Amino acid sequence: MNLFKLKEHQTTVAKEASAGFTTFLTMMYIIPVNATIMSEAGMPIHALIAATAWITIFSTILNGLWANTPVAMSVGMGLNAYFTFGLVLGMKIPWETALGIVFLSGIIFLALCFTNFRIWVLKSIPMDLRRAISAGIGTFISFVGLKQMGLIVHNDATLVGLGNLNDANILIGVLGLFFVVVFWALKIKGAFIVAVFATSIVAWITGVAPYPTEFFSMPSSIAPIFLKLDIASAFSLSLLPVIITFFITDLFDSLGTLSGVGNRANIFDKNAIDGVKKLEKTLEADAAATVAGSLLGVSTTTAFAESASGVEEGGRTGLTAVFTGLFFVLTLFMLPLFSAIPANAIYPVLIMVGVLMFSELGKVDYSDSAIVLAVFFIVILMPLTYSITTGLAFGFIAYFFVRLVKREFEYLNLGIIVLAAISLLSFIVR
Repeated sequence: MNLFKLKEHQTTVAKEASAGFTTFLTMMYIIPVNATIMSEAGMPIHALIAATAWITIFSTILNGLWANTPVAMSVGMGLNAYFTFGLVLGMKIPWETALGIVFLSGIIFLALCFTNFRIWVLKSIPMDLRRAISAGIGTFISFVGLKQMGLIVHNDATLVGLGNLNDANILIGVLGLFFVVVFWALKIKGAFIVAVFATSIVAWITGVAPYPTEFFSMPSSIAPIFLKLDIASAFSLSLLPVIITFFITDLFDSLGTLSGVGNRANIFDKNAIDGVKKLEKTLEADAAATVAGSLLGVSTTTAFAESASGVEEGGRTGLTAVFTGLFFVLTLFMLPLFSAIPANAIYPVLIMVGVLMFSELGKVDYSDSAIVLAVFFIVILMPLTYSITTGLAFGFIAYFFVRLVKREFEYLNLGIIVLAAISLLSFIVR
């Protein structure tokens, strides 16, 4: 166990195992949730359940061994919804091409992990805009969740309206949202997956959804989606803004998550054992996992904030992540159980994750007019246009325009200028 330097980190195998199991419980929801979301793109849900489990196992263990950090990884919430509802259903892009976009964004991320580019990007884009991106994605996935639940429906007069609350399926979704909020507020360990199963049990008992005839089986094949990505079709000037959106969002999501998790135990602090080096290696593992995920047939992989639960439990090294990955092997055999979970037991989790991301707006400086306008467009247009790319584009253009009008040229660095130009390009080349 000297690979993980347990003694130097003042931890033990038992403590790391306990922390790994805690992380596993808190993020196990990603298996049925991601599979349900991506299946809306026309991909087989059985293959997606297996692929999500496999990439979680691979990426989490890879990070544990490569970076020696207690950070678990899986398919990122937000970009998986954008993959399905923004690209495939919204832009009518085949899911194979969308996987090609994920692959290219991952390659860019991986290549730039070995340069100072990520530092340049972070210095170029104001912190408040990065917070707005997180909040905007939060509003987007919450809107998706509410729509898929049937709580928000199309209305000819007002564009959107309230769904039929007499519908048993919608009521199951409302009950699921109630469970998610209550369990989360009470800080119950594994609140999301507990809420999903509690809602499913009610749906099975009331006959709203069919009861599973079995709970375990051999792992499903991922052949229907394995290596089905279409990289050639993704090589398009019109799709460049989308590729950049996936890259930037993954980078900010990862750095934000790692900052939050790291602060719990000063894992990435410059005075910690190999602190800066661990951050760099974790980002490298993240990027490599995104590339691997696109090959397996899932969208962007990223670090999970739920890793903080394992850190709180005492996890300090990569052994925690290795244990988490090994525990996820169990999910490979839970296909019948996951398949029987009704969609409206899943989407409330999407809404709650969106709420947590939206909370980033509380840290924004609203005294700056350029920030206010950019944040507004990012947060409001992501859900209303069903496009993270469009929200980002309007935000960057608005920020650039206000700075230009006010002659605040000191804020207009090369990074902002390039991103504003690409954003403008996204509306010209369509």
